[in-house]
Amino acid sequence: QVQLVESGGGSVQDGGSLSLSCAASGNIFSINVMGWYRQGPGKERELVATITAHGITQYSDSVKGRFTMSRDNLRTPLFMHINSLKPEDTAMYYCAACTGVEYMCVTEQTTWEYWGQGTQVTVSS
Repeated sequence: QVQLVESGGGSVQDGGSLSLSCAASGNIFSINVMGWYRQGPGKERELVATITAHGITQYSDSVKGRFTMSRDNLRTPLFMHINSLKPEDTAMYYCAACTGVEYMCVTEQTTWEYWGQGTQVTVSS
């Protein structure tokens, strides 16, 4: 019932910046938490950023201080601004949405039901 489409990925040099966007449609008010996952080569998917319906954000230790989310008109579009990119940030980035209890979503104790197709970010040293 929710559709997510990411854009904004690309190839940048070490230390560069870029912005990703996620457009949500459908029953967006069923969403309690939105966020961004990433999966690098040979790595497991990692939840790097979350934002609640009230705009409260959390970031993983690996990206905190460099990644910042923002949005217009509550929930969509959702932006993620990335500064000081490192080669280890190279990954496919996925926008995702969770309709469960807020705490359960943020702590990954429940399933995130909706996913975008992903956008590739590549950082060269």
